[in-house]
Amino acid sequence: MSPRRKVEESLGGLEKFLKKIPGYKGYKEKELRRESDKLLRTQLAAGLDEQRQRLQELQVQLLNEAQIEFLDDLERAVMKLQILVDRIRTAAYGYAGLFDAVKVKEKELDALYDFDSQMLDYTEQMAAQVDKVTSAIGAKEGVGVAIAELVLLVEQAGQTFGRRRDAILQGADELPVA
Repeated sequence: MSPRRKVEESLGGLEKFLKKIPGYKGYKEKELRRESDKLLRTQLAAGLDEQRQRLQELQVQLLNEAQIEFLDDLERAVMKLQILVDRIRTAAYGYAGLFDAVKVKEKELDALYDFDSQMLDYTEQMAAQVDKVTSAIGAKEGVGVAIAELVLLVEQAGQTFGRRRDAILQGADELPVA
């Protein structure tokens, strides 16, 4: 079940009644979109954090198998992935206050949700790449290349997430600065 559907189904009777009041419905729908995006980002961060934990286990395996020459490279991947997870967990979820220069509307909130849902592809790619690193460590060959590819993937995911703000600003109505 998608995060958006979970949020909609969790509405209580009073909230469903209030949605029928003119003006409140639009406000509530925006809040639901924001909450859906927050749940989606939580899911994304959890998936990436799971891969980070797997990498930490691989660090122990490298130590046990006396392949310590790759520890620094793997630590670099772990740190970059941790930073990305933290950025995702703490990212703004499409809120714009009354006096903000950028007014976030439903269209921008939907674009933000779509952007974050596309980021979920990185969790699958990351899992596949961690599997490659695991196999390389087990075979004791190609470890450096597998880790380098992982680091590049983490950097690419970080750069992609860095363009998240563009999803909000794209098409947003900006007020002139006085």
